[in-house]
Amino acid sequence: MNIIVTGCSKGIGLELCKLFCKENNNNVIGISRSGLSHEFISEFGENSVFHSLKYDLEHINNDFQKLITSIFSKIDILINNAGFLVNNKIENLSEDDFDKMFNINVKSIFKTTQYLLPFFSKPSHIVNISSMGGYQGSAKFPGLSLYSASKGALNILTECMAEELKDKQIKINSLSLGAVNTEMLQNAFPGYSAPIQPNEMAAFIKNFAENSHYFMNGKIIPVSISTP
Repeated sequence: MNIIVTGCSKGIGLELCKLFCKENNNNVIGISRSGLSHEFISEFGENSVFHSLKYDLEHINNDFQKLITSIFSKIDILINNAGFLVNNKIENLSEDDFDKMFNINVKSIFKTTQYLLPFFSKPSHIVNISSMGGYQGSAKFPGLSLYSASKGALNILTECMAEELKDKQIKINSLSLGAVNTEMLQNAFPGYSAPIQPNEMAAFIKNFAENSHYFMNGKIIPVSISTP
């Protein structure tokens, strides 16, 4: 399969790349702002082919399409895992904070899908990684207003894109994750230790991305033991 994972420099995204590369005959593009070092890539083994793409999705433009299609021209799975969080009170959040969170957490996913639309296989699966903070009716926390709002917007965007693209056999679902022991969790809840590790959540997401589009489309699914 041809697979794209964004936000792959650490945490869940890095673990996803490792898992996909352990299988035979996958082609995986891992996208991050910094790119992956050879040290990390050497851990992926030789069962599949891994391509590290250094790209800042906050400023995505049409050169993105050319970069992807120079590596492979058909996409089976896209996992939009890249995200950005600022933890601050409403009165202290800046316009730049607003723009960056919405640009990375919502706009980049819209643009990624738009640029790559002609290249998705039939069928194919887009998995958007959201948050319980953006899940309607979930517990909300001080300091996370804009982050949660951006993830809520992503969930609605998922529902709308799934409806529009179903005739192209592109299925789109969103996973609203609860607490996972990542750097982002520490930014949101300093000192808190989550019961789920990044490799454990990555295994769930990988299985979901490979299989769930045969059974569902346009769904917003909470994946949470704690929130925290």
